[in-house]
Amino acid sequence: MRQPTLHKAEHSLIVSAPSGVLYDLVADVTRWPAVFGPTVAVRHLERSKTTELFEIWALVNGAVANWTSRRVLAPDRRYVRFQQVHSQPPVATMGGAWLFRELPGGKTEVVLRHRFSAVQDDPAAVAKVREALDRNSPSELAALARLAEQPRPVGELVFSFTDTVLLRGTAADAYAFVDRADLWQERLPHVRRVRLVEDPPGIQDLEMDTVTPDGAAHTTRSWRVCRAPEWIAYKQTRTPRLLTGHAGEWTFAEGPEGPVATARHTVAVDPDAIAEVLGPDATLADARATVRAALGRNSLATLAGAGAVAA
Repeated sequence: MRQPTLHKAEHSLIVSAPSGVLYDLVADVTRWPAVFGPTVAVRHLERSKTTELFEIWALVNGAVANWTSRRVLAPDRRYVRFQQVHSQPPVATMGGAWLFRELPGGKTEVVLRHRFSAVQDDPAAVAKVREALDRNSPSELAALARLAEQPRPVGELVFSFTDTVLLRGTAADAYAFVDRADLWQERLPHVRRVRLVEDPPGIQDLEMDTVTPDGAAHTTRSWRVCRAPEWIAYKQTRTPRLLTGHAGEWTFAEGPEGPVATARHTVAVDPDAIAEVLGPDATLADARATVRAALGRNSLATLAGAGAVAA
């Protein structure tokens, strides 16, 4: 049988930041949904210090695609190699690497290489894959630069937190409550409007208007990946002004004291918006606290609603 044609693509960007900072951002895929625009969710299947296997959902040509990738991490060489284990059409095979070349003046050239083949060597499929790479790769490189070039440490701009509650009902009922976000306008006081489209099953496009206790209104839009009855992951594509990225996950499980639900958030704060949103004297610490309080409050309100319905 004839082997499919292997195609290559390369994208690069010179960033005014140390190679180690950039490598760390690429190496930690758990932060990708909050850092990279195309990435919706990531779930690890296997993980060690130098290798990992994970399932990933990402926006490709306007739709959510899903595949499984294996990566080899080489921190001493500032190198990451990846290979899709289970690809989705029109991709037949996909692999590549991240390279970080140190340059004079504290700069780094970040290189993202792809090698791919298309199903049945279809020219239209090749063009579609290349179009997605030419859209997503520069977007990811630019996102790395925006974060790494900030004078503040990346770890202070991108952070995660969780809220967990003990349910009065079953974990399955709580999952159903979060899954049926189309009913949140009727069930949750901080939600004013909801638009939910689910196509295909398990992939949701959610737009929502919420109101904070001080009366401020926010419109957000999210892609959600739903895996009944255990978890729902989401990625906001339209975030509040204070954030450049926000992703998270709802998980539902049996705990030692009974059913529990956990809301996990990973966010990237936009330092350029702090003064505009919180005032000229506000600090990054103020922004982190504000984000933590607002998102935590909404999560707890949702989990309380889930518990009330499940009881």
